[in-house]
Amino acid sequence: MTTHQIVLIPGDGIGPEVASATTRVLEEAGAPLEWFEQHAGVAALESQGEVLPVQTLDAIRERGLALKGPCTTPVGKGFTSVNVQLRKRLDLYAAVRPVRNLPGVPTRYEGVDLVVIRENTEGLYSGIENEITDGVVTSLKVATEKASTRIARWAFQYARERGRKKVTVMHKANIMKLTDGMFIRCARDVHANEGFDDIEHEELIIDAGCMKLVQDPTRFDVLLLENLYGDVLSDLCAGFVGGLGVIPGANIGGEYAVFEAVHGSAPDIAGKGVANPLALLMSAVMLLNHIADTRRDESCRDVAGRIREAYNRALSEGQKTRDLGGALDTEAFASAVIARL
Repeated sequence: MTTHQIVLIPGDGIGPEVASATTRVLEEAGAPLEWFEQHAGVAALESQGEVLPVQTLDAIRERGLALKGPCTTPVGKGFTSVNVQLRKRLDLYAAVRPVRNLPGVPTRYEGVDLVVIRENTEGLYSGIENEITDGVVTSLKVATEKASTRIARWAFQYARERGRKKVTVMHKANIMKLTDGMFIRCARDVHANEGFDDIEHEELIIDAGCMKLVQDPTRFDVLLLENLYGDVLSDLCAGFVGGLGVIPGANIGGEYAVFEAVHGSAPDIAGKGVANPLALLMSAVMLLNHIADTRRDESCRDVAGRIREAYNRALSEGQKTRDLGGALDTEAFASAVIARL
């Protein structure tokens, strides 16, 4: 059996706790993974003097794959988001967040099963801001035809490979006629000219799209958005199924991929052993399926399926952490999953 070398970035706050629980489940499930721990965020700043050390980036470049816990990002001051830096430095242009209802996690919505795909390198998140004079700041939204085309192509190809039927492109091209106009034009061109006739294509202005989402999220399949819109809507969609604690995430580029829990570092509960490790565990399942797809190791898909079935069973049988209305702590939930492998 081939062993795959994976960089593990535990992260900040509750990150090390959920990372420990996740790797324990993976080990018990027989996942053929070898971990190389590196640091980013506050943990790296304290130990190495920078939030994204070169050795962390080099480790990912060497091994190609990483699993990352949450990293703290200061609001309105301090250092730039580690997540944004990782995406730019490694050109992880496709952010992928599957959103589906889970057994045992009741919400006001049922039957939700959609995927948010977000362009990950441009838009307002380019971070180009300038203070013109006191009290006057400009922020530059960057968009290129190259990036818009490749994320559209990636989204349609993803939909086909996963058996999805429709890609909905959300935009504000009625106002942002050049940037968002180019984004939807590139998606139209890819759909029309690159053989994706089997996938339905639709466009929605984002404010109307948000209304339709909360009215009935089950009418959507794959959502394709530029950076800022995708960030906002992926969190909105998480609310349909129980919040960010039950949503996995992946950042994928041409050469590298980083899988991550998309929730925050929750410093208020760090060290108490009560955090829910499910989001990172679900992200690890995505990692295993990615290895199966890209490295043709079907043993990883088998392990991924068994882990997914095990946490679904645990949840449906009431074995849940406190944030989901249960009584289990971090390690007890991991043990409940392991018992059902």
